[in-house]
Amino acid sequence: MTYVPRLKEKYLNEIVPALMEEFQYTTVMQVPRLLKISVNQGVGDAVADKKLIDFAIDEMTNVTGQKAVSTKSRKDISNFKVRIGNQVGVRVTLRGERMYEFLDRLISVSVPRIRDFRGISDKGFDGRGNYTFGVTEQIIFPEINIDKINKITGMDITFVTSAPTDKESHALLKAFGLPFKKH
Repeated sequence: MTYVPRLKEKYLNEIVPALMEEFQYTTVMQVPRLLKISVNQGVGDAVADKKLIDFAIDEMTNVTGQKAVSTKSRKDISNFKVRIGNQVGVRVTLRGERMYEFLDRLISVSVPRIRDFRGISDKGFDGRGNYTFGVTEQIIFPEINIDKINKITGMDITFVTSAPTDKESHALLKAFGLPFKKH
């Protein structure tokens, strides 16, 4: 028997039938699904200290379970002393099993550890069914050892779905268990 992530099983057995009923889909293929989760972190201080990129890559790799890659600047910005090709951030794109595992850890362990947490804002939808929210401190993830961090930095997490509208995407992410704010 092969291993199936808990949230993937939940999606197939509970979320798909619920969304089919809610939005009156005629076929299972119309039901929106999570395509990928993109996690990125800007490391602006890396212009002065190149080791910060290596620390950020290690942290992001530990958090996501997949090797992170550095992102490079596409423009010269003289005010920030940034040149084209400078390493300015770190990113990871998760798909498949790792995506569901990361989402499960994010919802059940990391998000409840956010200080003064009252729910995730529902203003991060882009109009095409994708959702982005920011985390202000990377220490909410239990994989990060607080004693070994150099600097507290934030990160952006983007959920890319196949939903054509924000309403359908919101229903999908809420069914997965993302704790949106109540109005």
